Amino acid sequence: MVADSKIRAQKIDYRTMKNSTLIVVCILLTSLIGKVTVFAKDNRHLNIIFFLVDDLGWADVGCYGSTFHETPHIDQLAREGIRFDNAYSTCHVCSPSRASILTGKYPARTDLTEWLGGRPERDFEKLHSAQKLMSLPDEEITLAETLKQHGYATANYGKAHLRKDPKTYGFDEAITGWVRSYFHPFSPQYAKSLPAKKGDYYTDKLTDAALDFIERNKDRPFFVHLEHFAVHDPIQGRKDLVKKYQEKLARLPKTKGPEYILEPNPDDPALSKTELKALAKNDRLELHQNKRVWWVKQVQDNVEFAGMLEATDQSLGRIRNKLKELGLAENTVVIFTADNGGMSASNQYRGVHHSREQLDSRFASSNLPLRGAKGWNYEGGIRVPLIVHWPGQTKANTLSHTVITGTDFYPTLLEMLGFPAMPKQHVDGKSFVAALKGKEQDRGAIYWHFPHYSNHGYQSPGGAIRLGNYKLLEYFENGSVQLFDLEKDLGEQNDLSKVKPEITKKLLLKLHNWRREVDAKMPQVKTAGSQSKSTSKVANSITLPAEVAAFAPGWKVRDWGGPKMKPGLRGQWAGRQNVLLTHPLSKTVPCVLSRKIVVPKGKKTTLKLEVTNNPKGNWKLVVLINGMQALNKDIEETKWRQFEVDLTKHAGQSVTIELQNRATGWSHEAAYWSKIKLVYSDFELK
Repeated sequence: MVADSKIRAQKIDYRTMKNSTLIVVCILLTSLIGKVTVFAKDNRHLNIIFFLVDDLGWADVGCYGSTFHETPHIDQLAREGIRFDNAYSTCHVCSPSRASILTGKYPARTDLTEWLGGRPERDFEKLHSAQKLMSLPDEEITLAETLKQHGYATANYGKAHLRKDPKTYGFDEAITGWVRSYFHPFSPQYAKSLPAKKGDYYTDKLTDAALDFIERNKDRPFFVHLEHFAVHDPIQGRKDLVKKYQEKLARLPKTKGPEYILEPNPDDPALSKTELKALAKNDRLELHQNKRVWWVKQVQDNVEFAGMLEATDQSLGRIRNKLKELGLAENTVVIFTADNGGMSASNQYRGVHHSREQLDSRFASSNLPLRGAKGWNYEGGIRVPLIVHWPGQTKANTLSHTVITGTDFYPTLLEMLGFPAMPKQHVDGKSFVAALKGKEQDRGAIYWHFPHYSNHGYQSPGGAIRLGNYKLLEYFENGSVQLFDLEKDLGEQNDLSKVKPEITKKLLLKLHNWRREVDAKMPQVKTAGSQSKSTSKVANSITLPAEVAAFAPGWKVRDWGGPKMKPGLRGQWAGRQNVLLTHPLSKTVPCVLSRKIVVPKGKKTTLKLEVTNNPKGNWKLVVLINGMQALNKDIEETKWRQFEVDLTKHAGQSVTIELQNRATGWSHEAAYWSKIKLVYSDFELK
């Protein structure tokens, strides 16, 4: 009996122990499952604010070293999140960089290698620009489209600059376009999309729109791609902030050293200090063009730019305050960065022997200690600020040296949100989630490819590679190379290409292999009679009539002008092939395309047109039939629009058709024509 009692007791103890163990396991599993569920839920519902600033230099922000510009809200984001000091854009100009963020692909892979629509070729340049795309490719599945498929509300505000309506590539809402003035009225395309009144400032109104979207979508996950047009030119600060910086500048001691220096083309023989000094004194466009030198600003003292930047900083503060007000701050990832380096070198050639107001309108800021500017492959053109706040994941007030480029945001955000990767889409991107969590991460090599001439310097088209601390630049006119050790020489002053030939050879080979891998298009040497694969040779006063006849047989042109725009055929423009550009002779004399026809009897005859404008200017399309107005339309948005004029009522008559490109101002009044056709039933009259 005693033995039986012991056995029963052991069984009871075993069952008790077993049950206790099962209870503990169940509790642990329940807890773990609960945590996993909560984690998945939190990730699934993380909101994203992608705060992209245009032309913001690496050194323009307070937490990156600026002492003149005041950016308290950006600095606060850095104190609460993680700051990267080796972040890069994939291009030194805007459109390719922006496309890389949304596609996860290098510009060289998509052929979207230049800002849209690029600048025309110049006679003095030795190379034709490489073949390029002029809009975001239709086949790309953008980050916005992917997030939308996962249930996100998506919005795009500001400077999209991909030649397409953002609603066609994944955004539910979009308020975008070019800005001609930061003060109301901003630009015709904003008249309806961004209501404003006299005195309103564009950056503030754009922020209002983003805040409204956040408010309306607070109960579902959202992705706000806030692509501020600031701090791009026109350089116009908000008046109250400009006054603040004027007073601040007046209190500061005069800066030592030059305000501007001349940068020569590294693909040419080196210029001596004596030669550069002489060129600095003789500040003439033709001379500097021949010697290929460009002015670069060396001091941060532009009060207009400082006012623009602080208004943009306040925008970030307002966005973050709204998130806190709605209880969303701990469930929202905020990414702050720029599309390329700062505009310390002017857009188009600008001399420096002018008034302070003129110079402030042409040179934004200084990128020191970095060399160069927007439009160049030196660090000043491609290294950008990057701050990420990922609540509960990023350690506050940390600095990462991890190398990152614009293709990396796509896979990183998918991993942060717990969504599947899309390696065939973001093929050039590498997730930097490990770096966000404070771990060391070797991203490997990053690349640049710009087979065009830039608005911001006479440097040759070229490419670059960074691997580890070394960066190699290659120029395509003469095959010159430069090698820099960025850890020891952040300002890229000491060329090591001859001192370290093995490293130079290794990186050059790697860069060439990469170009072959992505099928990078290269510029071609000009020869007698050669034309660019990118854009047809621009017509002059002799060839324009012939080019009009080739574009639209039977049509003639008169009264064209516009010396800045150079009318003629373009191989590509705004996603279309074989586009004709016309420009009025003057503010009052329109450019006219004309043709005489006999309208057939018994059939419907229709005139069909497709037109658009230059982002910087609008124009008026007027169609006259025998001198009588048949159509009058303002062309104010940079998107292709189709118009039709029914000519059937003139059946049996001879009519003269005039298509007028009228000026509405006097700045970029160019008309771009994709189609001019007379359609007779289903038969086209040639």
